[in-house]
This record gives sequence, structure tokens and C-alpha cells, in this order.
Amino acid sequence: MPRNGTATQDFVPIQDIKQNVVIMKDGRMCSILLASSINFALKSVDEQRAILGQFQTFLNTLDFSIQFYIQSRRLDIEPYLDQLREREPKQDNDLMRIQVREYIDFIQTFVREVDVMSKNFFIVIPYTPKIIDLGTGIGSVIGNKKQTQNDETSFEEHRLQLEQRASLVEQGLNRIGVRTIMLEEEALVELYYHIFNPADVSGSAPERG
Repeated sequence: MPRNGTATQDFVPIQDIKQNVVIMKDGRMCSILLASSINFALKSVDEQRAILGQFQTFLNTLDFSIQFYIQSRRLDIEPYLDQLREREPKQDNDLMRIQVREYIDFIQTFVREVDVMSKNFFIVIPYTPKIIDLGTGIGSVIGNKKQTQNDETSFEEHRLQLEQRASLVEQGLNRIGVRTIMLEEEALVELYYHIFNPADVSGSAPERG
């Protein structure tokens, strides 16, 4: 068991989040895209086959790995119920007020019996910078070695390489009807906060210092 906050941070593999790039402690970098969903089950058989074929083609064009991450969170409907409660006394007649009240009761009963979940879909795009191994003089890909990314020029070069990868992924997914958006720093902080604090359902992550 970690005995203080500093020890707890040792278990988090992230070194920094900079210019929409997540920098890991072992030197790896990654960008994350938020992706829309497709109503695949509502498509015809021919459309489903076309989507699967296009997706397979997209994967085959990539010369780097990507990771798909699905985040499921229980949906908090209390704000919506509060809005309904505020509207109830403002209805023009008794019948409308009764209908609003019955609708509120129905939703409350439903969510007690069924977990209403919201799902977000993410694509993690990694990039491992290359450095010079001073021991052998041979350029090598970072494995378990740690790298301190102090050189701003070098960081910018690596960031552009990662951006090119993200662009390829965006274009490939757009062809099958999936829209994507790159997560910016604030959204990245919130995403990783909830990954490492799954029990905290109170809302947003604390602000960065």
C-alpha cells in the first residue's frame, strides 16, 4: 500500500500531457481520438458487409498499432429529472401535470431496475520516438528505457509524426462513416483521471496546477 500521494503517483505511467499529446514515463507518446458510433444493426446486410470490408481495408493500410478503448459510465439522469420537476407546476392544465409526474415516476422506476449507461469510443494512437543509444552508437527504438524530453525541437518533430498518424486514422474511419475529434489537454486530463479513479463519479477531474 502506498503511504503518501507521491508514492501513489508512481503507479501512474503518465509523465506529462503537452500540446494534446500524452507523454508516458518510458518516452512513448500518444494521441487520442474520440469517435462516433454507427448504428450497425440497423444497416442492411449489404451495407454491413461494405462497412466490414472498408474497416478491414483501413486496418491493413496502417503500419503502426492502434488501440480501441470503450468507456462505459452509468448515466446520471438527476439533472434531467430536476428539469422535469421544475416544469411540472408550469403546465397549463391538470392533465399535463399528471402526465409529467407519471413520466418522472416511470423514469425513476426504470433506472432503478436497469443500469442506463453512456458509452464513449476512443482510439489511442501511439508513437515511440527513436533516440541514439550512447552505449553502442546505434539508433534504437526505446524499450524500457526512460527518456527525458527536454528538447523542444525534437518534441515538435515527434508530435508532427504522431499528428500524421492521427490524420491517417481519421481519414480511414471517415470513409466508413465514423467521425472523430482529437482530444485536447483538458479532455485528456479528465479521461485519464476517470481511468485511474473509477470509483469517483462526481464529475470533472481536478484542475491542473
